[in-house]
Amino acid sequence: MISGRHLIAGEWVASEHTFASSPVAGSGQDYSVGTPAHVDEAVVAAEAAFISYGYSSRAERALFLDRIADEIEKRGEEITQIGCQETGLPEARLVGERGRTVGQLRLFARHIESGDYLDHRHDAALPEREPLTRPDLHLLQRPIGPVAVFGASNFPLAFSVAGGDTASALAAGCPVVVKGHSAHPGTSEIVAHAVDAARRACGIHPGVFSLVQGGNREVGQALVQHPMIKAVGFTGSLAGGRALFDLCAQRPEPIPFFGELGSVNPMFLLPHALSSRGSDIARGWTGSLTLGAGQFCTNPGLAIVIDGAEAELFADAVKTALAEVGAQTMLTDGIADAYRQGTRRLLDSALAQELLTTNCDARNATPNLLMTSGRQWLDNTELGEEVFGPLGMIVKVADFDEMMAVARALQGQLTCTFHLDPADSPLAQQLLPIVERKAGRLLANGFPTGVEVCDAMVHGGPYPASTNFGATSVGTMAIRRFLRPVCYQDIPTDLLPADAR
Repeated sequence: MISGRHLIAGEWVASEHTFASSPVAGSGQDYSVGTPAHVDEAVVAAEAAFISYGYSSRAERALFLDRIADEIEKRGEEITQIGCQETGLPEARLVGERGRTVGQLRLFARHIESGDYLDHRHDAALPEREPLTRPDLHLLQRPIGPVAVFGASNFPLAFSVAGGDTASALAAGCPVVVKGHSAHPGTSEIVAHAVDAARRACGIHPGVFSLVQGGNREVGQALVQHPMIKAVGFTGSLAGGRALFDLCAQRPEPIPFFGELGSVNPMFLLPHALSSRGSDIARGWTGSLTLGAGQFCTNPGLAIVIDGAEAELFADAVKTALAEVGAQTMLTDGIADAYRQGTRRLLDSALAQELLTTNCDARNATPNLLMTSGRQWLDNTELGEEVFGPLGMIVKVADFDEMMAVARALQGQLTCTFHLDPADSPLAQQLLPIVERKAGRLLANGFPTGVEVCDAMVHGGPYPASTNFGATSVGTMAIRRFLRPVCYQDIPTDLLPADAR
């Protein structure tokens, strides 16, 4: 049963005020509205939990992560049912996302068991060294303290309550306070029940995990500005993320804000690939562009081609393929409205030509395809801004030099893709050093939707793709966001952390 309450330090707490959910199907339910007082209670409990959880063994934390995964799987049908109602996502998508979520938890359990992430380094003492002796030195990565996590609208499981940010923070030894997203509060509550059940089964301090639902901007501000919060994980809009990032930087003690904010994920179609298989690339782009109604942060919204007959054939093939895509339900009314407004803004600017424009109403989305020139794109920065949804733009450049200019002008991206044949390699070799500076993940002859959860994955990039270009929110390296190196000099062995002995 959904209680509509917050989970704070092991207790389900109601609020005086409530908000109603807005499901695609069925009637809404009332949920408690979070307040700065709830945030303070949760964070104080998280700091109390850190005294024990931050110094727990890797085996204990691995057991906790595995148990969370088990408890989520026990609630699988319930999660899928309410997730479909709240978000409009198809059952298969939510089942897959649940699998990814439990997979992340178990991946981090195995990762910390191996101990490699600790980066333990030991320089033994050299008491006889001349002219100066050397002390005994151990370096070890240590958890930083309580972490704030903001649930994402477009991934109710994998980037929300028990998603990658929470999994990596708990793996590091950091208690977590989650600000749930109001688009899927019921899904969030069920997952929080799973985390709390795992906590109780493992005998862990109740402050290790809390969920605060709803609330206005003051609640988010209170969370990132609380003096006991030591880092923030965020997936969401550029405007919202930047506002929270600035608050983190303005604190008396600034803290890192690991935000994934937005990306148009450009694709460069090189001449031989475009000529030999342009229609295949067009069909593949259509599938990637419209996957999940275009509501993926890795949605490839930009295709850059050299003008000519092959470019025209490619544009026609994309238009034909997109015209066959029906309406899809978007995650929230607000996202659907923003998609319509973003498309209209580009059309009203007269900077781009309409190749395919469609009408969508209420919470539905249908694809749109625009085209512009390389010169227009270079002269108008708004053409490079993300429109969240199934909007594609073809940029026809005059020649390869202008393609290089577009690459140089790109803002930071999560991904950049090359479509190339072997004969395109000389051009790709010129593009690669430029594009490498623009994105966290580079692809060849593929499409960026679908982010593998593994050791080598990077999900991040230069600003505005993310606020910290040296971090990733997916993959085992994500744990580094919530650790800091500590050097122990001449500390007696029995006082060292167990992992350094």
